[in-house]
Amino acid sequence: MRPIVLITGLRGFTGRYLDATLRTRGARVVGLVQGVAQDPDEVACDLTDAASLREAVARVQPTHVAHLAALSFVGHGDSRAFYDVNLFGTLNLLESLAALPVPPGKVLIASSANVYGTPGVEVIDESVCPAPVNHYANSKLAMEHMARTWFERLPIVMTRPFNYTGVGQDEKFLIPKIVNHFKRRAPFIELGNLDVSRDFSDVRDVATMYTALLLDAEGVEGQTLNVCSGRAHSLRDILGMAERICGHSVEIRVNPAFVRANEVPRLLGSGRKLQHYTGLTPQIPMEQTLRWMLNGESP
Repeated sequence: MRPIVLITGLRGFTGRYLDATLRTRGARVVGLVQGVAQDPDEVACDLTDAASLREAVARVQPTHVAHLAALSFVGHGDSRAFYDVNLFGTLNLLESLAALPVPPGKVLIASSANVYGTPGVEVIDESVCPAPVNHYANSKLAMEHMARTWFERLPIVMTRPFNYTGVGQDEKFLIPKIVNHFKRRAPFIELGNLDVSRDFSDVRDVATMYTALLLDAEGVEGQTLNVCSGRAHSLRDILGMAERICGHSVEIRVNPAFVRANEVPRLLGSGRKLQHYTGLTPQIPMEQTLRWMLNGESP
């Protein structure tokens, strides 16, 4: 039977790559999108509108679901919106899925590694107790707790992706901002703390992992899994890579306004649990991702 995969946030950064990866596996992909549907495989719907969401899900009758839609920019100014979308929007979706005559065979819900906060350990695995430090992370952790109450009714797997990037990511995020400055050979760039380190993955690796969890992984229902590269890079590392690739130096100006009060200094994940269920590990190193973004070169 051909899978029918419903992706919330289809037009988002991750959704576009997951769509392409699933289609290579022969799946039919239907996306929930905001605004006006522009394709036969798009359904216009707002996650915060429970009635229209239930109607949209009933029309699609998905066999699998990837819930990616979220308010994800930590610096977003409307604190309440994080909870309206990330928590209650997810609740609306789960209620809609549970109302189907035949529930989906797998429901992947994307949370975030931001829920860990600053745990004070070298490598973060799923046993680390979450301690979120901002509204985005708080809303995601609240969403996780809420979703767990549905584990007996729906086959849910939750992911905690660490940072990832690639072509098409919005320039309000850090790596695309850096890439943009180097591509246009800007004389300087304003950044915050240069010593912040993050575990960066390539969005194409993330799409591959999500596809494996949806279509291949067995016994993963009820699990929460890190999605990460297992390698941490500081902003200084990223800037150095970009300089080597482009042959261009950018003056770095530290802007105190970009230094967050609750900044997490280092996030490095363990992907052993994900590898156990999928047999996969990330394949694309950060320098190749940057080269792809800067020059359009595939790894």
